[in-house]
Amino acid sequence: MSKQRGVIVTVPIADVPIATLPTVVVGAGPVGLAAAAHLVERGIEPLVLEAGPAAGSAVREWSHVRLFSTWTELVDPAAEKLLAPTGWTAPDGTTYPSGGDWAERYLKPLADVLGDKVRFGARVTGVSRVGRDRVVDAGRGEQPFTVHVTNADGTEERLAARAVIDASGTWSTPGPIGGDGLPALGERAAADRISYRVPDLKDPAVRARYAGRRTAVIGSGASAFTALAYLADLAKETPGTHTVWIVRRGIGGSTFGGGEADQLPARGALGLAAKAAVDDGYADAVTGFRTSAVEKTGDRLVLLSDDDRRLDPVDEVIVLTGFRPDLSYVSELRLALDERLRAPVALAPLIDPNVHSCGTVYPHGVNELSHPEKDVYLVGMKSYGRAPTFLAMTGYEQVRSIAAALAGDQEAAERVELTLPETGVCGGAGLFDEPDATKADSEGGGCCAAPSTLQIGVGAPASSGGC
Repeated sequence: MSKQRGVIVTVPIADVPIATLPTVVVGAGPVGLAAAAHLVERGIEPLVLEAGPAAGSAVREWSHVRLFSTWTELVDPAAEKLLAPTGWTAPDGTTYPSGGDWAERYLKPLADVLGDKVRFGARVTGVSRVGRDRVVDAGRGEQPFTVHVTNADGTEERLAARAVIDASGTWSTPGPIGGDGLPALGERAAADRISYRVPDLKDPAVRARYAGRRTAVIGSGASAFTALAYLADLAKETPGTHTVWIVRRGIGGSTFGGGEADQLPARGALGLAAKAAVDDGYADAVTGFRTSAVEKTGDRLVLLSDDDRRLDPVDEVIVLTGFRPDLSYVSELRLALDERLRAPVALAPLIDPNVHSCGTVYPHGVNELSHPEKDVYLVGMKSYGRAPTFLAMTGYEQVRSIAAALAGDQEAAERVELTLPETGVCGGAGLFDEPDATKADSEGGGCCAAPSTLQIGVGAPASSGGC
């Protein structure tokens, strides 16, 4: 290892057997830490690299949002085995945690148990094969992976790994306003008035931003429902607060879910709350509106559509249009990704949101997650690309299968050890302040997404994660 101008370069030793190198796991969220637990159980050394300062850094950003999934569905079996000797007690399995609960009561203790196998403030900036870009064939399979890392103090490292499991999620790359999937004209210039997260209205500063103002909410998933309900509650207390709900498609009978007949009470309650926001006049719905531009008019914003409609000015915009994977730092790897979803090609048909909800996604593992580049895997919410059908339980099954394959136990890798709830929803956000909404129905089973946007399978919020 040499140091030059503050840069640390770790050079792999040529005669070190690849099998003795650690398996690098990108991300210390729910699925990344579960991957580490399964690797430890299999006798494989993991090294978890987390860009943030703590376990579940992304989850903590939506700590105010509750999940649709209960604790039973959010604790990985291998992780629980690691935690048991420490005296850790599993929370009541029938209750719904918030993102903050999940991070503090499960993810932090799990990272503590893993100890120096988890590094914080370590951002992965590139992954390739040592001495081989994606074009070179010769000797490719015999080379370990090289993982480039930038640390919190600005130093850079080059680490060697036998395998790479990318569980970095999609939370850092939310979808833009534009109906064409690109940023709308003027979106960047108006960035100070646009948010891509469900607001935490218990925070005084955030509350002041929306109180007494006119806010546009763009999106039609659970995250958008959560924002509508939050803002409706604010409007009841603060005159002048109003929401314009912008939907790219129309509104039909199933838009708000199953209501009181929903097999997932928490999901049904959220849909009813969003519907009430519209019915009671706290929000106006604008349908078939695909935003093409954002114009500043004094201190306010005007949204324009691609069919030349202009909406009345608003003070703030909340964009909840889903998430997408950041594939920039794995661009030198040979990945086989579906052209639409950007998910592994064998997995994409199983998770297509045009066909599936998260409860109808078949449990899958190493076979569906493999790429032409051997021993590299995208897992968790990132493996789903742009599909919002992820469950935390699904991510745990993914990494169980991958750890078995890396240990040479192909029979276990191909065995399905997960039964998904048929009623699984595709979102993780919810409104659960009422005491009677904290218990799960006996037939329930929710997504673990990121906050409303979470859908991270990780118990993320609704229209997305996360992890």
